[in-house]
Amino acid sequence: MPEQAVAERVAAVLGERDTIQANLLELDGSYVKQVLEGATLTGQTLDRWTAASAALARLWETFLAYSAVVDRIAALSSGNRRQARKDLPELDALLTKGCVQLPAAKVPLARRDLATAGRPPVTLTAAVGAMRRAFTEVTEVTSAVESVWAAVGAPLEAATADLARCQPLVAGLGAEIEAEFREVSTDLEAVRAASNADPLALWYPLPGGSAARAARDGRTDTSAADRVRERAAALAVRVADVDRVRQQARRRIDDLEAAVAVARAARGDAVAAWQQASARISALPPVPPAPGEPPLASLGALASRGQWSRLAAELDRCEAELAAAHAQTDSLHRSVAAAVDKRDELRGLLRAYKAKAGRLGAAEDANLVARYDQAYGLLWTAPCDLAAAEAAVAAYQRAILATERRR
Repeated sequence: MPEQAVAERVAAVLGERDTIQANLLELDGSYVKQVLEGATLTGQTLDRWTAASAALARLWETFLAYSAVVDRIAALSSGNRRQARKDLPELDALLTKGCVQLPAAKVPLARRDLATAGRPPVTLTAAVGAMRRAFTEVTEVTSAVESVWAAVGAPLEAATADLARCQPLVAGLGAEIEAEFREVSTDLEAVRAASNADPLALWYPLPGGSAARAARDGRTDTSAADRVRERAAALAVRVADVDRVRQQARRRIDDLEAAVAVARAARGDAVAAWQQASARISALPPVPPAPGEPPLASLGALASRGQWSRLAAELDRCEAELAAAHAQTDSLHRSVAAAVDKRDELRGLLRAYKAKAGRLGAAEDANLVARYDQAYGLLWTAPCDLAAAEAAVAAYQRAILATERRR
């Protein structure tokens, strides 16, 4: 080659060697590669990483042989101009002819030929091509594994965080929740162990296209990790709910006992008002039954056994029954007060209508007097029949209005 072409080719070779070296060092120091080297692998990942490891070893052997040639090229091209012209034939040969000895395939001794001298040296370009193929073989595996771990890692870490929050609360929440916590924890570790030992079992390359594209654009099966995440999330919610019941249980039991006492006192007041009103007014609504005695012993037993879900249901039932008793007591109070108010209102109306009859000059009208006496007798008789009294007052009113029209 002309001197200028040789100089350009030398610069290109040196730059290419630096790029290859940087990529190899990055691959060698990558997290995925280091984990795979130290992991106990199984299945597809074991098979492919075994092959990839062998390819990586050949790649480094090839690079060392290739780099030695490049170092010689760099040494020859760094001298003075006269020396460069003298070394030009050797330099040209290193740049264009076979000068890199690729590592020979490992052949068992029994299958070797005694006179076989091994593979002939190849050009720099051929050596770079061989390294590129080996590099692609290795990175296809590491890239696919990295993609799987990234996809599976997110749901597994979320499940781990949920279980970590649950763990301090689980003890004492009951045998069922404790068993479920152990089961989800076991499943989580099983999925993590499987994805660590054979991540490529979860990798589905895209059909068609190049192998590199399939390694880059494949799909990870995260269904097992997603199921564990969903179960851990549901368990975390359940544990939080039951723990809240546990924390509130003693207070709710005490509050229930106090509320029953308040409800009974309120009912006692209502019954006293009813008794007073029943002496004055008939046909009052019946007195509701007294609130039942809260099952404090059984509630305490449920708490002591850690049956928090059942305890919560029992407390809900007791509180609902107590709320219904409160509503019945309030309704009785209102009914009694309304009945007394109605009687007093009718008495006031009757007096007002009698005054109107006097203004009309009909106070002595026999018909009006009879109707007034009937209404008065009903309203001032104990107990008062409100329905009959209301009808009598209405009849007295109609009679007065008829008298008013006639006059």
